[in-house]
Amino acid sequence: MGLRINDIVPDFTAKTDQGEINFHDWIGDSWAILFSHPKDFTPVCTTEFGAVAQLSAEWEKRGVKVIGLSTDPVEEHGPWKKDIEAFSGAPAGFPIIGDTDLAVSKLYDMLPADAYLDENATAADAASVRALFIISPDKKLQLSMLYPMSVGRNFAEVLRALDGVQKTYGKPLATPANWTVGQDVIAALSLSDEQAAEKFGDVDIKLPYLRFVKA
Repeated sequence: MGLRINDIVPDFTAKTDQGEINFHDWIGDSWAILFSHPKDFTPVCTTEFGAVAQLSAEWEKRGVKVIGLSTDPVEEHGPWKKDIEAFSGAPAGFPIIGDTDLAVSKLYDMLPADAYLDENATAADAASVRALFIISPDKKLQLSMLYPMSVGRNFAEVLRALDGVQKTYGKPLATPANWTVGQDVIAALSLSDEQAAEKFGDVDIKLPYLRFVKA
């Protein structure tokens, strides 16, 4: 079974282009995003890593550490980063795991369905390893996304989803469809109208079960 929301994400030790890490220790007290790719020097992955590099100030502003994963060895990550930086015009300062034995990919259930038919699957079988996990400081999974090879990730949506997760983390709130920062949010049904007003101020009651507040 794959990882579920609120699962404590598996810990692991792995080599990166910035040295060996223990994942939970690396996260520390921060938020974290782990995003994976099947192979270095590939077109879609290069554009995506470039997008992550361009957003470095946004990750920092939100207290988020980002770490990539590729099934190629760490020795190839450095030369690939030069391509990423040349394409994106931004430094790629985040580490990239070298998951050559697919240990992390299997641990996080990232592989395509047919790869699990062979217990001896290698990186050559990992064409669809393109996952993203948003992890809170308590090491719990808050959100995950899986993409096929043919569709590049929308990192504006990743950032929006991260904002929503952080906005509602540990609070009786939810974000409505297409929510962006600055817009009203939804008071949880666990709160009465009076409790919502006491906690958040004015309550805009659209329906008995749909109540917007500013928070």
